[in-house]
Amino acid sequence: MKIARRFGPKGQIYLKSGLAVFALLVLTVWLALTPPGILGKADAIGYAVCHRIEVRSFWIDDRPTPLCARCSGMYLGMLTGFVFQWVQGKRSALPPLRISIPLSIFLITFGVDGLNSYLHFFPQAPTLYTPSNLLRLATGSGLGLLVAVIFLPLFNQYFWTQPDPRPALASYRHVFLLMGLVGLVSTATYLQIPGLITVLAVLSAATVWLVLGMCYSLLWMTVFHLENSVDSLKSGWVILTAGFTTALLQIGAVDWLRYTLTGTWSGFIF
Repeated sequence: MKIARRFGPKGQIYLKSGLAVFALLVLTVWLALTPPGILGKADAIGYAVCHRIEVRSFWIDDRPTPLCARCSGMYLGMLTGFVFQWVQGKRSALPPLRISIPLSIFLITFGVDGLNSYLHFFPQAPTLYTPSNLLRLATGSGLGLLVAVIFLPLFNQYFWTQPDPRPALASYRHVFLLMGLVGLVSTATYLQIPGLITVLAVLSAATVWLVLGMCYSLLWMTVFHLENSVDSLKSGWVILTAGFTTALLQIGAVDWLRYTLTGTWSGFIF
């Protein structure tokens, strides 16, 4: 990787060791200061990006999920889209226009339902229909799918030494297959099946960290001019560690600010 040519042998050792120690320190502090248990940690991640209003969330027994219904759908849709594309390799081409343009309907439905849902906070405001968690989940899942099929190819274009120039979503058969998978995940979430809803809730929160970590990894690559310098996850661990540590720092900073202002890990109350 190009980073190896920017430092001498000792410099590389110091850089990697220092980064590893710093990453471990950040993780340890974050784990110590956030609520206990795996769901508590998932709550802390969701707390940094989501309002977590209880009535707009699904439930795990007597507690709301770490992300609201809309955010749960969005991040689970992203995760499903990522997995669907990852199994096909490092494909870096965006879907063709005949696919991209119809998929843009997911952005429109997300915006319309989000605005309509928000207006229900104001009793006198005009609205189109009565919002529901099912609609929030469905529109969030659609947007998550759309983000995944755009973001991951762009990530692959920038990250890997030799990305595959083909699109992962090249035909309507792929589109319908991916939509079916996202639909299955969304249905499982909506049904709130005991045990399974816990797994999905944790995965949705973990995807927040995943997406932020990928974004910050690209940012650090840009800062150090390391574009297209990684040929395997093993060789890219330094830049990925930097990215995911930065993501956790952002999550922790927002957690601290929100907790300082509200004094509670619970969602907003309206």
